[in-house]
Amino acid sequence: MSKMSSGGAEPAQAEGQGGADSPGDPGGRPPLRELHGPPVWQSSRPGSIYDYIRVASFSLGPDGRIEQWSERAEQMLGIPARYALGKDPVEAFVPRELRETGHRKVSEILDGREWTGLVPYRREANGTADGLAEIYVMPSRNEDGERAAVCLVVDVRALRGIETDLAASQAVFGQSPMGFTLFGTDLKLLRVNERFASVFGGPASKYRGCGPHDFLPRSEAERMTAALRRVLDTGEPVAEMQLVGLPSGDEEHHRWSVSLYRLHGASGRPIGVAALAADVTGRRRAEREAANARRNLALLNEAGARIGNSLDLETTARTLLDVAVPQFCDLASVDLYQGLLSGDEAPPGTSDGSAELRRVAFASAVSDAPLATAPGVLGDAPGPVAVGAVHRYPFNSPCAGALRTAQAQIIPARESDDGPELGAVVHSTLAVPMVARDTVVGLVQFSRTKGSEPFGERDTALAVELAARAAVCIDNARLYRREHERALILQRSLLPPGDPEAAGLDIACRYLPGTTATEVGGDWFDVIELPGHRTALVVGDVMGRGLRAAVAMGELRTAVRTLALLDLEPAEVLSALDEIARGLGGDGDGRSQSRSARGRSGTADAAPETGRSARTADLSEVYLATCVYAVYDPVTRRCTFANAGHLPPVLVEDGEDALLLDVPPGMPLGVGGEPFEEIEVELPDGALLALYTDGLVESRHHPLDEGLRAFRTALSGADRPLEDACDHVLNALDTSHGEDDIALLMARVQGLPKDAVGDWNLAPEARSVARARELARDQLMDWGLQDLVDTTELLVSELVTNALRHGHGEIRLRLLLDRSLVCEVWDADLAQPRRRRARDTDEGGRGLQLVGLLSEGWGSRRTPRGKTVWFELALPDGESVAVDPAEALLSLF
Repeated sequence: MSKMSSGGAEPAQAEGQGGADSPGDPGGRPPLRELHGPPVWQSSRPGSIYDYIRVASFSLGPDGRIEQWSERAEQMLGIPARYALGKDPVEAFVPRELRETGHRKVSEILDGREWTGLVPYRREANGTADGLAEIYVMPSRNEDGERAAVCLVVDVRALRGIETDLAASQAVFGQSPMGFTLFGTDLKLLRVNERFASVFGGPASKYRGCGPHDFLPRSEAERMTAALRRVLDTGEPVAEMQLVGLPSGDEEHHRWSVSLYRLHGASGRPIGVAALAADVTGRRRAEREAANARRNLALLNEAGARIGNSLDLETTARTLLDVAVPQFCDLASVDLYQGLLSGDEAPPGTSDGSAELRRVAFASAVSDAPLATAPGVLGDAPGPVAVGAVHRYPFNSPCAGALRTAQAQIIPARESDDGPELGAVVHSTLAVPMVARDTVVGLVQFSRTKGSEPFGERDTALAVELAARAAVCIDNARLYRREHERALILQRSLLPPGDPEAAGLDIACRYLPGTTATEVGGDWFDVIELPGHRTALVVGDVMGRGLRAAVAMGELRTAVRTLALLDLEPAEVLSALDEIARGLGGDGDGRSQSRSARGRSGTADAAPETGRSARTADLSEVYLATCVYAVYDPVTRRCTFANAGHLPPVLVEDGEDALLLDVPPGMPLGVGGEPFEEIEVELPDGALLALYTDGLVESRHHPLDEGLRAFRTALSGADRPLEDACDHVLNALDTSHGEDDIALLMARVQGLPKDAVGDWNLAPEARSVARARELARDQLMDWGLQDLVDTTELLVSELVTNALRHGHGEIRLRLLLDRSLVCEVWDADLAQPRRRRARDTDEGGRGLQLVGLLSEGWGSRRTPRGKTVWFELALPDGESVAVDPAEALLSLF
């Protein structure tokens, strides 16, 4: 039985018949002639059907016990021969509940009956059934003539696997969407699926047993045969080999893509070549169409590279026509809605195409001037439409229909005998609406003259794409023009007037945007008049550029002016501004986020807050700003500086080199966590003070130190009128790089002359009221301001009286004369005065109301040792009539 299992004895090899080492085939395969000749004895390489099925054998003796146990049975059943020989197979391998049936079957077999069936078996003693075998039992006799049996065993799982593999192979073979076939080792077709037959034409049965020469032209068949042999010999696959042929019953040549790979048996023996074939004729047709599309794309690429490089409407329209003529058409024109060009959002008539249009561009390869048009052909009035002319299309014209429906229309021209009209020259026109962001902005017309190919669907699609690209660029240019005008209005409204005035200071300023495209930015400067003829000078820089930075700058500038009017110290202004900046930079919780971003030591945390959105971070960056705030007092000629991360001011005294003031830098606005410091500097008359932003002294072309050195050098030689000095600085420095905004504020110190200041100390007693009136009257008479004497005496009396009644300590009275008259009363009390409305029966409480009625303005501010209450009176100009104090007093009752 073991010999049977292993294939039996090898008979002597007949002469001339090759075995495993036969020279007929280098791979050990039998020569092709042996497969089709008469049956012969020969040895076979492993890989036959028995290797797949894995048949095992054993034999039973007359006593029903196992006499022989093949090695294949040992491998398949997992039971060594020493455990199987001499055993009752029923007791050894059959589960207990099936043993009675098993003994009965064995008895029948030993009686001479054949039997085939399924038998469960177990691999270990006393174990449960873990296998299922199909057994074929054949009765036999031993040498003594006693009944015995030979058993062939097949593992049912192997059979089921073969069945599954065959079913899967059949499904793949039959249902593959590609042509699938098998070539044998003789290069003949063994099997062909229906898809392969449909690819090459004819039924599948037609190709079985055929070779490549039977279904391909000779040259292609030879290429196919050579490829099959190469794959069969080397095992290297061939991918997507292109073959051309003429299927039966077809008049058009087809192109096929064939892939080949070698098939192997269970032992690795080559058994043939599989081929996958697909008809790629349609793909080749698509490739040709793609070539045409590439030509159109080349035109579109040229359009994309040239159209939109300018934000000028007319330039963009002319560029479109330069691309289209003569590559796409012979003549073309562009019309845009007149209302949209004027800035209207939606001019009347745009929905029905009846609104006025202006011809902004025309190009022709056949004529230098616009051609006359026939009435009703395109909707134009008779006569040419010149560039710049405003016209309308009649409602029923094709052009108006294209505008109304936003759909391109092919307009065939009509012959005319009335002269050189458009219809006599042009035989095909495309009217394409220009649509941008779902809005029709105009119409472009492409025309071809006689002798050119008429427009088709592909041309229409290309024309629509060209018009759409140009429309977006034109609409962008229109929106830019509108937004640019608005941005300029915004920027000009946020900056101070060109010639700001301040007491004791001559001021000149310059602003240069970082880019001429927007002309707006985040740099700002300001000159703010404070009580007591003092002046606040501010220069700031919001990080970022463009309109968004300008909006942030406007918010911060407004906050600075509001805080300055509270007459706070410079450091207090920056502290409050820092809080405002942090609130502006968040998404409603900016302050908490900014504070949480810094530790107790004032340093930034190592990692950003988890969950903070990118948009919030972006807003915070926009509202991060630097600022320097200075307050100049023309009486004392001293200037107090506070800095929030800005570059230091520059001071130039007569005959001296420019000097960078040592102002504590501080942290930028919006960071928080650090207090701001102040420094007070005395500014002599004639000195020049310059405040600026980093765009003036820093760029990618030179470092900051080099820029500051050049700036100081330019300022040192600026002994000229202030306006000329500003121009000299900008010309001396490289301000044309356009990397950042530039703000420059220059002030020449003059100070108030001593004879323009009256300053007196008064004792805290009742007679000081009369003394204050007397001093004020005498000072105004010296200044020649007799018209203000009565009003000034009354208001000074009120302020000094309040200082005596509600304050304490010594009282100080000061009068300042410049562009207006300012009166200040100082006392040592910190409580700020508050105006209230007195009732008709009250005997007092109307003093501050009277001050408000008679003065141009009044207020109070804190001082290091108390407070100052002030009022301001306009100087007589000979035209306006001053308010009568008596009438103002009576109006309070």
